[in-house]
Amino acid sequence: MCGIVAYKGKLDAREVIIDGLEKLEYRGYDSAGIAVANAKGIEFEKKAGKLINLKEALEENPLKGNVGIGHIRWATHGAATDTNSHPHLSNNGKIAVVHNGIIENYRQLKNELEKEGYTFKSSTDTEVIAVLIEKYYQGDILKACEIVKEKLVGSFACGIITADEPDRLIGMRVESPLVFGVMEDGFLMASDIPSLLKYTRDVIYLENGDLVDINGDSYTIYDENNSEVSREIKTIEWSVDAASKDGFDHFMIKEINEEGSAIDELLRVNVKDNRVDFEENSFDKEEIANINKIYIVACGTAYHAGLVGKYAFGKIAKIPVICDIASEFRYNDPFIDENTLVILISQSGETADSLKALRLSKEKNAKTLLITNTLASSMDREALKSIYCYAGPEIAVASTKAYITQVVNLYLLALDFSLKLGRIELSSYENILKELKTLPKKVEELVKNDESIKEFAHEIKDSKSLFYIGRSLDYATSIEAALKLKEVSYIHTEAFAAGELKHGTISLIEEATPVIAIMTQGNLLDKTLSNVEEVKSRGAKVFSITSKDDSRIRKVSEKTLVLPETMDILYPILSVIPTQLMAYYTSIAKGIDVDKPRNLAKSVTVE
Repeated sequence: MCGIVAYKGKLDAREVIIDGLEKLEYRGYDSAGIAVANAKGIEFEKKAGKLINLKEALEENPLKGNVGIGHIRWATHGAATDTNSHPHLSNNGKIAVVHNGIIENYRQLKNELEKEGYTFKSSTDTEVIAVLIEKYYQGDILKACEIVKEKLVGSFACGIITADEPDRLIGMRVESPLVFGVMEDGFLMASDIPSLLKYTRDVIYLENGDLVDINGDSYTIYDENNSEVSREIKTIEWSVDAASKDGFDHFMIKEINEEGSAIDELLRVNVKDNRVDFEENSFDKEEIANINKIYIVACGTAYHAGLVGKYAFGKIAKIPVICDIASEFRYNDPFIDENTLVILISQSGETADSLKALRLSKEKNAKTLLITNTLASSMDREALKSIYCYAGPEIAVASTKAYITQVVNLYLLALDFSLKLGRIELSSYENILKELKTLPKKVEELVKNDESIKEFAHEIKDSKSLFYIGRSLDYATSIEAALKLKEVSYIHTEAFAAGELKHGTISLIEEATPVIAIMTQGNLLDKTLSNVEEVKSRGAKVFSITSKDDSRIRKVSEKTLVLPETMDILYPILSVIPTQLMAYYTSIAKGIDVDKPRNLAKSVTVE
């Protein structure tokens, strides 16, 4: 939610920052802005709308300087206007700030500052930061930032420059992510790694409470207590190409095409000698035996992966699991203690609600395990153990390959627990692992054979409502499928447990209502087919995704997609692929910017 880039070095700051902001467009696109410090003081340009608006403005007003800050916004406080765009300046115009996060006490601070005679131009919480720094500035920007950091409540990653010290750049990180890149001829900070890769792969993952003071040709990092510290420089292994479209029209379709290889890589790392092996992030038999309750906690798509994980733990490991939405978890008075395992799932490892749930779990002495795609994220550093997805960068707002690798990791975790507890025969355990290894090619086969999905996407693009139905594991997939379609096509889409249709929701079915039925569970096929016949008799237009080439299914379906064969329990890994493609092609048919659906951002770092 919002993204920042800050640069100091020998290059043109404007060029470096704009390039970095382009890599952060998945985090926000309501407005964008840039400020540089030079001999004239602070010069800035900011525009509402997408980044192209700022780039066009900079053609007329090219800002020159070697120190600068930039921002791309997903609006939280105040509408998406030029005035509310970042950077925000102090009253005297000498201090500029960009900010990712939310200042929870900004109203109180703003009222206090207004009583002291300070004024505000915007409706944002960020402007308060700039004015506060001005209030405490006495010739040393670092000292002023140390004071301000203690007065702010909330989450904030900031880049700060001042006209009075034009050879200086400050970075500040509390709760919100901020990565620091060390270049041969300068320094670069950003909300996410893709903004750095063109210039450096040597990065420092700043820790919570850190301040970075880049002064001249050197930098110093101070921790949450403002004590000087040394932070390890790490090398990013994936390339710039991995964060680019690589010839595809959009990131979303590129990332769907990468799902097979992502599963393959995950299994290569987490399965060794035909055994699940999470190395130091495993629990031993005694630790697992002492766990009397398991929660899976996550948001959005990651929560839907958790729903599949809940089934997997029940069916494979015979362990009941409570699946809870992270934004509700803390307020439900969860029954957790030292014998509870809380499994948290977050693609970014920065999801604010999930991070809060993690911290609550730790306060209650629960064991915590994170499933994430992001090494050294806030949640990764704070969780007891972490299991990684190894999916590579996921840029599209709508998650696809991160979801699929989260699901696979949950299957592996369930297998690991079941074998250690003696709740699965070794032959069954090995058969599931063997079948998992066949899935990458089957996923690739599904992605290539997408013509019927494209055709159906064109048929449904003008629909006002659409429904997914399924039972058991198919219902869990339906929930994710419905979210994927609604978030990128803006069609009202809901998932219904097929057996619940007769309890009220079938009243929504009318002539030509699109219904997508997922039928992969052999023991429930006849039951779900009966539900399909119910909606068909009321005029629904049915598209079936099934594991069986059954004449009865084809008879009641406009189109039928038969999935490659696998075990019933593993079908969620395959059945979700056509639903992702459905969402993608429907969005494209409607002319929507599929990588940047309205009102959404990739990494939600506020509650």
